[in-house]
Amino acid sequence: MTTFDRREESFEKKFAHDEELRFRAVARRNRRLAAWAAEKLGKPAAEAEAYFKDVMAADLSESGDEDVVRKVFSDFQAAGVQQSEHQIRRTMEEFLAVAIEDIKAGR
Repeated sequence: MTTFDRREESFEKKFAHDEELRFRAVARRNRRLAAWAAEKLGKPAAEAEAYFKDVMAADLSESGDEDVVRKVFSDFQAAGVQQSEHQIRRTMEEFLAVAIEDIKAGR
């Protein structure tokens, strides 16, 4: 194996590792977001897990975060909860930062 091949393999492994960490962080963020949204929606704890699954399903419908924002925002509108899309995005960013720190800390 040449130096170039080893270097290419190293970059591929780093990319795969980074993508795995990103996936885990986004899943943790979505769990926190779903719990936050379920609380605002007045859902009991028993329904919060089902709501998390709904949020995860929404996240898988297209790439990016817009599908999650639309899901939570539309649920808030339907329930009469006053939260803007901007507030939802800001909360998502905060939860993602916490999730990344948790993963880095091994939690």
